[in-house]
Amino acid sequence: MPDVFADLVGQDEAVATLRRAAAAAAAVLRAAAHRPDEADELAALVEEVEVAPGAEGVAPGDPGAGMTHAWIFTGPPGSGRSVAARAFAAALQCVHGTGCGTCPGCHTTLAGTHADVRLVVPEGLSIGVSEMRALVLRAASTPSGGRWQVVVIEDADRLTEAAGNALLKAIEEPPPRTVFLLCAPSTHPDDISVTIRSRCRVVPLRQPPPDAVAEVLVRRDGIAPDVAGWAAAAAQGHVGRARRLARDPEARKRRDAVLAVPRRLTGVGAAFDAASALIEAAEAEAEASVAETDAAERAALETALGAGGTGRGAAGAIRGAAGQLKELEKRQKSRATRAQRDALDRALVDLAGFYRDALTMALRASVAPVHTDTAPLAEAGARKWDAEGALRRLEAVLACRAAIEANVKPRIAVEAMMLALWKG
Repeated sequence: MPDVFADLVGQDEAVATLRRAAAAAAAVLRAAAHRPDEADELAALVEEVEVAPGAEGVAPGDPGAGMTHAWIFTGPPGSGRSVAARAFAAALQCVHGTGCGTCPGCHTTLAGTHADVRLVVPEGLSIGVSEMRALVLRAASTPSGGRWQVVVIEDADRLTEAAGNALLKAIEEPPPRTVFLLCAPSTHPDDISVTIRSRCRVVPLRQPPPDAVAEVLVRRDGIAPDVAGWAAAAAQGHVGRARRLARDPEARKRRDAVLAVPRRLTGVGAAFDAASALIEAAEAEAEASVAETDAAERAALETALGAGGTGRGAAGAIRGAAGQLKELEKRQKSRATRAQRDALDRALVDLAGFYRDALTMALRASVAPVHTDTAPLAEAGARKWDAEGALRRLEAVLACRAAIEANVKPRIAVEAMMLALWKG
């Protein structure tokens, strides 16, 4: 049976680093079991790695090649940041210290049910200070299983300034057996604060090659090799998106609609129509993705507050719960906004891939196209626009992504992009 790192695609160097760290962590626990100075032993580990804080590519014999209390996993979308963090958490909880994939520690960690692994997956646009303070407080407790308390923070770039400060204090003065695993696109100050980054070891991940993604789809998901190869290329190395494209007909329809945009841009009116269609499609996809969860959350809260009850005070209880229901609606609205932006970003990545194909064809570069099924259309665009025109259009798509990330209203950013694509 494959171990916990089997699904970390195309990241051999990172896997080797994490295996060494997990083995070092297991050795520390074994040594601490025979000595009462466990806290001193773990503190010494932290000091060892802080000789070269956040050092990347540390050789096995160098200081910091083993275990430390705080890590940052960086890489482009789809590179497997959260997969790496969860796999490492499982390896730390593995009874064999290897991430065997078969023991209860590995199973429960990967399933999200391990009592000593806290997983933070932001549903809204940010991670607030109250959530982070509560998490840090819980993480300071002694591990129930006798190994490690592990805190995994996906999308750590969404930490508010106050939340980042709360986390920083915990990382500066960590409990003896608590490990923090942060996931962020990069170590740029816009993604993670300099002070947090200086106290963490960085594990850089790269975009996995399409053939490695296709192999995983075939092996793990039983997808036909030809479909897996197409989906891996179309997803541009994003494993999760490749799986959706290979298995979900609706995802393929949405992609087809996005890739039809270039030939729809025949004038100003058509550009605004295309922008509206793209925004509405993202809204519909986001609404569908959160509707079931929203309904279940509201029903559970109303039941907990006495909705449907007939006893004395039941009506008054539900009336008095208006504040809690309003808070739930606020969280759900934030989650829906995040889901809409994520759906829109996936569409923009597909569109950027099309113009990238046109650019490489205009330059006669010997690279495979991202979208093999629209290669003839991209080739026609390359002849019409030449390399400079294709590059300007690609830059317009990337500028739209950056604007939305900077909180420009999506409709305004997409309309500006469509006009730029039409004008060239």
